[in-house]
Amino acid sequence: MSKVKIVNKGNNPLPEYKTPGSAGMDLMAWLEEPLTLASLERALVPTGLYIELEPGYEAQIRPRSGMSIKHGLSLINAVGTIDSDYRGELKIPVVNLSRETFTIHSGDRIAQMIVAAYDRVTLQPVEELLQTQRGEGGFGSTGR
Repeated sequence: MSKVKIVNKGNNPLPEYKTPGSAGMDLMAWLEEPLTLASLERALVPTGLYIELEPGYEAQIRPRSGMSIKHGLSLINAVGTIDSDYRGELKIPVVNLSRETFTIHSGDRIAQMIVAAYDRVTLQPVEELLQTQRGEGGFGSTGR
């Protein structure tokens, strides 16, 4: 198991895995006062958390399915990436996709974080690519 150094300047508990099979840890809002978002309104929500990732790792910030389906709260960029050399506060870019206003309170679980290894590649310019059965078939090309 990898270790990630974390500084918590907020008053929420540290993120944790909720079940043995959880891939992500919930991130909580750290707010001085509740934040109300109108329909389609966006905001950058602080967490009070700062992390130090080892080179070769990223933290993926993803929406929480429960918040998305129950309240329409999602992330503006769908999945955000925290690079290993970033040392600023983790702030969550949320959007209210529902038709109703939604209020975020300090301590609300608003996103999840998944730490994953990645590989850096070298791009190799070529004149053509190997052919596959799928070829250039894009969205929906493999059926329903």
